[in-house]
Amino acid sequence: MRAMTRNLTRPRTRSDCKACALSVVCSTIMGNMETKKKLLLVEDDVALSSVYRSRMELEGFEVQEVNNGEDALSAAQSFKPDLILLDAMMPKISGFDVLDILRNTPDTADIRIIMLTALSQPKDKERAEALGVDDYLVKSQVVIGDVVERVKYHLGMLEKPAE
Repeated sequence: MRAMTRNLTRPRTRSDCKACALSVVCSTIMGNMETKKKLLLVEDDVALSSVYRSRMELEGFEVQEVNNGEDALSAAQSFKPDLILLDAMMPKISGFDVLDILRNTPDTADIRIIMLTALSQPKDKERAEALGVDDYLVKSQVVIGDVVERVKYHLGMLEKPAE
């Protein structure tokens, strides 16, 4: 009985979790023991937003979700996220305008921002890069696991994302 109890003790570090067969459960437990990273999810497609929110919460992130650019600017100030996943084409204020405003506002200038958009033209990516985006992902070219990996990379939780 004593050996069985020893195996069921709570992991002390994230590296203890890597060897665990239930890594998702351990990751969630460890995420609750540490300060959760905060993500602001800005997406006007409610179904897609719900999928991303669920996965990011499973990964141990605290997620706030908004559906337009105007609410994104307000939430960036009040929620103070570590990273923003930002759609480009949204009602009220476009993602490009949101990016520009955030980068030119002292309180939000250093927030990491990943654009996750349907826009796949090089000119759109160049525009986002000129405005200071940290990463640019095209929805049709990535799966949710890729997005999670990029988020973790930009938050310093991974050394290098897979190419």
